[in-house]
Amino acid sequence: GAVDSVGSTTLVNVIAQTVYGGAVAACGLAGGADLPGTVLPHILRSVALLGVDSVMAPAARRANAWARLARDLDRDKLAAMTRVEPMSRLPELAQEILAGQVRGRIVIDVAR
Repeated sequence: GAVDSVGSTTLVNVIAQTVYGGAVAACGLAGGADLPGTVLPHILRSVALLGVDSVMAPAARRANAWARLARDLDRDKLAAMTRVEPMSRLPELAQEILAGQVRGRIVIDVAR
């Protein structure tokens, strides 16, 4: 499964790469609200697309979600897919992202 915060073509690509029975949570639309894909991954591989309501969800539900993440998220896996880069590398990193060369997450440390 995956969590996508970009939407549009990126979300379609994430769905296409999701294994049988997997789920993709969409929590943002930075790249667009369109979904230029097909229903085939959903039908043939039972892939679920789940919307994350980060605007209207009640505070108690949000608190429960954060508590569950704090309890259940494998921090070693998260660390393995995250890298920290200085702000000075942003132009170079943007090119890597646009070229599809980035996997995982990049955290920009504005103090470095």
